[in-house]
Amino acid sequence: MLFVATEDDVVYALNATTGEELWRRAVGHPVRSSSLPCGNIDPLGITGTPVIDPATQAIYFDAAVERTNGPRHEAFALSTKDGSVLPGWPIDIADALQKSGRHFDPSVQNQRAALTLVDETLYVAFGGHFGDCGNYHGWVVAIPLHEPDKLASFETRARGGGIWAPGGLSAAEHDIFFVTGNTFGAQTWSDGEATFRVGADLRRTDDKGSYFAPSDWKALDNRDADLGGSNPLILDVPGASGDRSLILALGKDGKAYLLDRNNLGGVGGQLATETASRSSIITSPAAYPVGSYAFVALGAPGAHCPQPNRGQNLTVLKIAASPRPAMTNAWCAALNGRGSPIVTTTDGHSNPIVWILGAEGDDRLHAFRGDAGEQLFVSEPLSGLHRFQTLIATQDRLYVGADGRVYAFRF
Repeated sequence: MLFVATEDDVVYALNATTGEELWRRAVGHPVRSSSLPCGNIDPLGITGTPVIDPATQAIYFDAAVERTNGPRHEAFALSTKDGSVLPGWPIDIADALQKSGRHFDPSVQNQRAALTLVDETLYVAFGGHFGDCGNYHGWVVAIPLHEPDKLASFETRARGGGIWAPGGLSAAEHDIFFVTGNTFGAQTWSDGEATFRVGADLRRTDDKGSYFAPSDWKALDNRDADLGGSNPLILDVPGASGDRSLILALGKDGKAYLLDRNNLGGVGGQLATETASRSSIITSPAAYPVGSYAFVALGAPGAHCPQPNRGQNLTVLKIAASPRPAMTNAWCAALNGRGSPIVTTTDGHSNPIVWILGAEGDDRLHAFRGDAGEQLFVSEPLSGLHRFQTLIATQDRLYVGADGRVYAFRF
């Protein structure tokens, strides 16, 4: 089965081989832009990528819905068998947080980041709308699957600090990682421009090992050059004494920050910094192993590409753990557009292929050899693609969601 969630607040289940519709479920009326103080999605419905839990046989997502009391954010759980709503769902985020004395304004909050499921808990992250209107904050809400009314939450102290990243949150060894964007008016660091590591309860601590922010966080705030546009990427890189536990954070200023994920280091605590791109990094990255290195593919023009003026908008970094953590440019490839890459392999490490869409450019699907960058495939133009676009892979097919349609490619 292939599941498709739309901005019309409709979820479809399709036969993944034929595309035949198996069921559909409308969960409410989407929010029109006229009901919001700002934004660039109209209508606004299901934006963040859902997550599927095989154990409960359910698909989980956040939907912006228009109710009699205005725009709301509601977390849903639908049965993958027939699309029915599971008992105890949906959860109105604002109402649930209000019960614990917390104020969440759904009219100024938006949900773009992919949802994450860890240890039977659903994590939903929020930023604001395009235009940065209102008193929005960066939020993460933790919803236990079997007691969905018992929420835990994290909120940035300063206004702003949105978690925009379409790639969502990351998890490693029961810890949750997320990256916040720029804050507004903060004179002392107040959770913006940061990578956080929290436990299941989302509790903030003052331990410098639990957060990282660049030393120039205030200048990044002022320039809207934040880290929150992309997601943190977990890396296990072979080193002299076993795998080194790293995490990569990427900024709209084009910089890449390599961090020790067991000790994020506080303000200025990175292991290495490299200018990776000549423009902002706002799409999701993808990591894969090549020999003793971790390679990371970015949908952005590389700062060290050999022919930067020839539209080399796909950049791959090579990350080493020893003798010390370091980043260099592995290869670049010509790409007209701004999609998010994914990587396929035959067994988890062999024959890596980087796939990326030239969204809002040539609108074609491209494939490149992961170790050296040789182009392997390019499709005919596709209709209805948008930047940030990510495709998904299964055993024998690639799927691309677009306006009003889904494309399937067979290997």
